[in-house]
Amino acid sequence: MKRRQIISTVALGAGTSAVLAACNSGSQTASTGEGPAIQTDSAPNIQWRMASSYTPSLDTVYGGSEFFVERVRQLTDGRFEISLSAAGEIVPGLEVLDAVQQGTVQSGHTNSYYYRGKNEALAFDTAVPFGFNYRQQNAWLYEAGGLELIHELLADFNIISFPGGSTGTQMGGWWNREINTPSDFQGINMRIPGLGGVVLERLGVNVQNLAGGEIFQALQLGTIDAAEWVGPYDDEKLGLHKAASIYYYPGWWEPGSQYSFYFNLDAWNELPESYQAALKAAAGETHANIMARYDARNPGALRSLLDQGVELMRFPDEVMAAAREASFELYEELAAADASYNKIYTAWKEFRESSNRWFSASELGYTDFAFSS
Repeated sequence: MKRRQIISTVALGAGTSAVLAACNSGSQTASTGEGPAIQTDSAPNIQWRMASSYTPSLDTVYGGSEFFVERVRQLTDGRFEISLSAAGEIVPGLEVLDAVQQGTVQSGHTNSYYYRGKNEALAFDTAVPFGFNYRQQNAWLYEAGGLELIHELLADFNIISFPGGSTGTQMGGWWNREINTPSDFQGINMRIPGLGGVVLERLGVNVQNLAGGEIFQALQLGTIDAAEWVGPYDDEKLGLHKAASIYYYPGWWEPGSQYSFYFNLDAWNELPESYQAALKAAAGETHANIMARYDARNPGALRSLLDQGVELMRFPDEVMAAAREASFELYEELAAADASYNKIYTAWKEFRESSNRWFSASELGYTDFAFSS
């Protein structure tokens, strides 16, 4: 029953238009002056809690969570309020899925690939090595059936989710030694989550999955030799450049890493349709807002890091080729072993093949020339 309920919600729409339709259907409405509000004659007062996987020091993504809860309040004329809690205040940052599933909180802001131990296919809701960039991920989710597949997957955890921001293509992390050939990965202790970690394990890396607030100390103390986080702005916020001096690019394991808003499915189904639409509209705005913030803040942060003596290095083609080969060998193995993974992977792979042809002609054809000048 929950799968049918979830899939039917996709028809409500992915953006603000759903709220506009809900808001304009009745005779009496109220507005905050900052966007349309729901009807007030019968709208209930509701209070939720949201657990974040992040801390306020990461002001881009945590600021996105704050933006989201404020937009929900505005869109419902203050009748739907969500109390936001940082990682560790209610549950640890890597336990948000469990908290939402169990109803400890009604909502969460997290990365689905943190929970690939529950189902490897959850990584497709965040990023997989040599996968989609931000625009491709959006196209797959909203126009090629990807979101319905993610909803079906998360229904098994009593959760419905919507995209809640993106980092864009990430950097390749902080290292205390050079990676010139694939064999240089052997024996390195590295913080990296998701399927990227599995691929690097196959290349000889000892992988650890640490929350953001734990990375600096582990790198500084030598508990780990390398760590990836996000990109220049967030990495500088964590002070990672003070613990390692080599900054590799690109982050092939996260070419368009996506955050997700989780909602407990039982709590979601109890909401008026207009409140569901408000959540979806606020999520859509936040999704675009976070990507814009990263694109605006990363250039200056990269200049700052270089001015502080950070050495910027590109992964050699030999290393990238070995990683790509290991990645797709992994995907095929997982698809052969698990039907739910295979269902999502097959759809993802088909879209990737057609999308890459288009992007290589349009985007790559332009950026290869324009960005080199």
